[in-house]
Amino acid sequence: MSVRNEEPETLHRAGFACFVGRPNAGKSTLTNALVGQKVAITSNRPQTTRHTVRGIVHRPDAQLILVDTPGYHKPRTLLGERLNDVVRSTWAEVDVIGFCLPANEKLGPGDRFIAAELASLKRTPKVAIVTKTDLADPETISAQLLAVDKLAKDLGFEWAEIIPVSAVKNSQVELIADLLIPMLPEGPELYPGGDLTDEPEQVMVAELIREAALEGVRDELPHSIAVVVEEMEQREGRPADKPLVDIHANLFIERPSQKGIIIGPKGARLREIGTKSRKQIEALLGTPVYLDIHVKVAKDWQRDPKQLRRLGF
Repeated sequence: MSVRNEEPETLHRAGFACFVGRPNAGKSTLTNALVGQKVAITSNRPQTTRHTVRGIVHRPDAQLILVDTPGYHKPRTLLGERLNDVVRSTWAEVDVIGFCLPANEKLGPGDRFIAAELASLKRTPKVAIVTKTDLADPETISAQLLAVDKLAKDLGFEWAEIIPVSAVKNSQVELIADLLIPMLPEGPELYPGGDLTDEPEQVMVAELIREAALEGVRDELPHSIAVVVEEMEQREGRPADKPLVDIHANLFIERPSQKGIIIGPKGARLREIGTKSRKQIEALLGTPVYLDIHVKVAKDWQRDPKQLRRLGF
């Protein structure tokens, strides 16, 4: 009787990690850098992310699913409360948490508030990610790493790792995946190999329009903008080699006075939003697009439960 030596199977890990942090801590930029493609919209304005976007990092021995949450903050509206609920429910379900803290900003009450919440999650490993190192000198980065270490000790827990990173310069981005993957459970792939996100295309299209609308608007406006794609379908009767996707979207603001800001003089600003977002949408869908955007007023939608439901929150 012959005994065949079986090759040991390579251990495969698959699981969920989420990036948390106060608004504008670099979570979406980091998610996009790790996935290698844009799956989350970015903006230099706080509170850009409103959905948990799952970006998927594929490796031969692992699948790391990144959940990018909205910035955790002291809510002033019903929308703010709903976004915080999204963050808390995400924390409870992931295998590892990455807490993003910008290198170029001193730790503040917002960071301490989040760290205190994380301290109560006893079983979940927590990694501190010091982001935006391209915006700070070595001395500042070093001081921030020490402050972040002390932050956890003061609250009675320890970081599994502390990693300085710059997503913009692609510095140490791969190291984050290297360090997070061993903290995931063993198991098969959870998503097909080619998938980079499980966000529905219509949601991603709406987010790209909102990202374009956020550029260059006044401070009070970003929170007031919501986008819903009402219709998205292939135009009939086109030759197979010249497809065209028709997209009809509504861009909602809260007050009639904001309509002029979005549309701009003689519609110039709305045209600019259309042009910018169409390029991104065409790259996402891989096909030419006809984009039709209408600006509508949904009065005080951030505070109205019925309107929030209608807008997908």
